[in-house]
Amino acid sequence: MLVAISALSVILVNRAREDNAWVVHTVEVENQVSTLLLRVRTAESGARGYLLTEEPRFLDEYQAAVVDIPSDIDRLIKLTGDNPKQTESITQLRAPVQARLDEFQKAIDFARHNDAAGGSAMLRTSDSSESVLRINDIANTIRIEEDRLFRLRTAAADWTQQLASAVTVTGSGLVVLLAAISIFLVRRSNRARDGAETRLRDNNLNLEAMVDDRTADLREANDEIQRFAYIVSHDLRSPLVNIMGFTSELEELRTDIFKKIASLRLAATSSPPLAVDDGDAEAALETEDKRLLEGFSEALEFIKSSIAKMDRLISAILNLTREGRREFEPVRIDMSELIGAIVTTVAHQASEAKAEIRISSLPDITSDRLAIEQIFSNLIDNALKYLKPGVPGDISVRGRTKLGFAIYDVTDNGRGIDPKDHQRIFDLFRRAGMQDKPGQGIGLAHVRALVRRLGGTMSVASELDKGSTFTITLPINWTVSNRNRDQ
Repeated sequence: MLVAISALSVILVNRAREDNAWVVHTVEVENQVSTLLLRVRTAESGARGYLLTEEPRFLDEYQAAVVDIPSDIDRLIKLTGDNPKQTESITQLRAPVQARLDEFQKAIDFARHNDAAGGSAMLRTSDSSESVLRINDIANTIRIEEDRLFRLRTAAADWTQQLASAVTVTGSGLVVLLAAISIFLVRRSNRARDGAETRLRDNNLNLEAMVDDRTADLREANDEIQRFAYIVSHDLRSPLVNIMGFTSELEELRTDIFKKIASLRLAATSSPPLAVDDGDAEAALETEDKRLLEGFSEALEFIKSSIAKMDRLISAILNLTREGRREFEPVRIDMSELIGAIVTTVAHQASEAKAEIRISSLPDITSDRLAIEQIFSNLIDNALKYLKPGVPGDISVRGRTKLGFAIYDVTDNGRGIDPKDHQRIFDLFRRAGMQDKPGQGIGLAHVRALVRRLGGTMSVASELDKGSTFTITLPINWTVSNRNRDQ
């Protein structure tokens, strides 16, 4: 609006200047007409004075006026160049003016021939001549036209000035109105903002109270779950030890048991019953009870392997509960040095798999060193474990920073993971793909739990036979705050 008002004001001011210039121009034309007529009258006065007194000064006055009259007519034509009608009238004025000057010259010639009375009489006779009448008519016509133009141009200039004043006043009023509206809106906005801040503070206080209550409930539930897991795991280990002991005793007694069975069978089939020595029992065992002995041995091996698996799972649960109770301590970590140390520990495994582990420039972070070491050790170990057979392994660890977070990518060219199993691999005791590698399905679940405790996120991008990329996002400067207490 200010731009529009300013532009319109500039236009109107320029228009008013032009209109005023035309008014001045009209006045100049009228003044020039009066000047021309005055020159003619001056020439006539000089001629009459010379005829009456024959003094040279009147003759000089006459001659000076005669010399200026043609230039006055030319100037008048130039001034009226914008109006063809006026130009034509002024052009017509040139002939009668010249005729009137000729009459003055004839009267002066009379005086020069010692007939001043005749010259004076001729001038008196010519006062009503056609040239005088013609000059007066044309001069009146020019003045009438200029008067008309003067009225029109004056009215136009007045209107333009009034319009410019109205625009200025209106624009000033609008500016004041806009300023008042702006002040009103700003104050209303400030009041609304203050009210919103007050409500936000109240809500934050309520929210903090709710969060504290909820956090206390979650902490209590989490502690209860950890105690329950620890108790269950501990109580499961006791009967498992008994089962393992009795299974070992059965394994030690299996040969004696089957020898005894064979001895009893031989004694029962002989008539009369004969005493059977150990050599005969062993021979009978080898011939008739060998299949039964093999089945019994296979069952014992299955029981032993199940017991070992059960023991590993219980140990893993106990380790998870102990890790969940551990307090994290943030320290500054040189990530390149830490990852390099991990790669050194798996160098033999990488050599056997014919795999190369490349470490790019990694951003340093402040976090719990043991947790970070467990996270990347697990990921690099999985990358080596699940390489494609017969294909040289290529594992890379890269890092970058973004918005206060460090982002690490662990990429391999291994088997890959079916997209439908991307969430499954993070579930506890769940595994995906071929189960041809040792493991309990705890590693990635534990890694994701550690990442979350450290205030980060974890994701995977993978397809079958195209390798995998695990992305870990962690805060660059992690602080303990309430994390340890909330987990």
